[in-house]
Amino acid sequence: MGKTTYLSRSGIKKAQKILCISKYLGKRISYLGWYLVALLRCLERLSWWLSPVAAVPRAAGSGLYQEKVRKQQRRDLTWDLGSRRNDAVVISGRKLARQIRQEARHEVEQWVAAGNKRPHLSVVLVGENPASHSYVLNKTKAAADVGISSETILRPASVTEEELLDLISKLNNDANVDGLLVQLPLPEHIDERKICNAVTPDKDVDGFHVINVGRMCLDQYSMLPATPWGVWEIIKRTGIPTLGKNVVVAGRSKNVGMPIAMLLHTDGRHERPGGDATVTISHRYTPKEQLKQHTIRADIVVAAAGIPNLITADMIKEGAAVIDVGITRVQDPVTAKSRLVGDVDFEGVKKKASYITPVPGGVGPMTVAMLMKNTIIAAKKLLKPKELEALTA
Repeated sequence: MGKTTYLSRSGIKKAQKILCISKYLGKRISYLGWYLVALLRCLERLSWWLSPVAAVPRAAGSGLYQEKVRKQQRRDLTWDLGSRRNDAVVISGRKLARQIRQEARHEVEQWVAAGNKRPHLSVVLVGENPASHSYVLNKTKAAADVGISSETILRPASVTEEELLDLISKLNNDANVDGLLVQLPLPEHIDERKICNAVTPDKDVDGFHVINVGRMCLDQYSMLPATPWGVWEIIKRTGIPTLGKNVVVAGRSKNVGMPIAMLLHTDGRHERPGGDATVTISHRYTPKEQLKQHTIRADIVVAAAGIPNLITADMIKEGAAVIDVGITRVQDPVTAKSRLVGDVDFEGVKKKASYITPVPGGVGPMTVAMLMKNTIIAAKKLLKPKELEALTA
């Protein structure tokens, strides 16, 4: 039998006092932890705002500006090489998109307060594709969030190409419409390239018109395609260095892969500054083993092929940044429910990469955010050079 010990009344009071003190200290230590986390987040955001990339407008192209950017990128590179993480930093596209939408909201408020018309976006939606309807709904919700008025014009899948071209012509000539996009894909009997080129270039918020594509390729100001611009902003705002880096873009589509490659490899001193990276583009005919030879040496891998789990951990070098643009709906073998996956084996790759974007929640929200920025650019008529005026006169 163990010996029973009884506490005196004074002992009980001492024990209660110790318990109260420990609870008090526990709460204070917990609060201190939260304050430290908040302080670190503030310092991280402040460091970005004080960086040369944030401090100088996008339009700046002086040698001094570029030299500042290069110095910052060298510091970033030194930090990246000196750091070792167990898992990659997961880049939240949702958080970055909220930041960009907040910037857009402020810009719209200033524009309207100066006595200008509120920007207006018109979206043409053809057919009953559930994914397209979902994408358009996200776009109109985002427009409302930043203060842009919008409308969705529905047409049946049976609409003829001529009828669609007539509708686009009317919207082109409508002074109330600032931004115009036709949601892709379109029914097979309609020529998508002809439809994209029918949208007047200065209202082409998708950036798909041949003139906007050409100007982008010449490093001139243009309406940038929303998804590639979103990828570019993710890389810049996260502080991932591109100067002189090896980049692999898996996918050569004219709306995503090709523009991403153009933005990353072009000269940072030009009218529309690029990333000064060395870019390799792969496509459907690139053998998997050959693709691996490129990706294993890449500092940045952008997966935009639309092939689930195309990029696996054995294809990535330690510390690489991985941007997953792919999005495919597959059936979960366990739950039998459909879910969205990217082109990257997320769980495997994040153990080797330094940065990685998730699917969903990565590039998708950024695409919508950049579309809002393009609509504001269209409303302000910032991209209407003389050659565009001559063509649309």
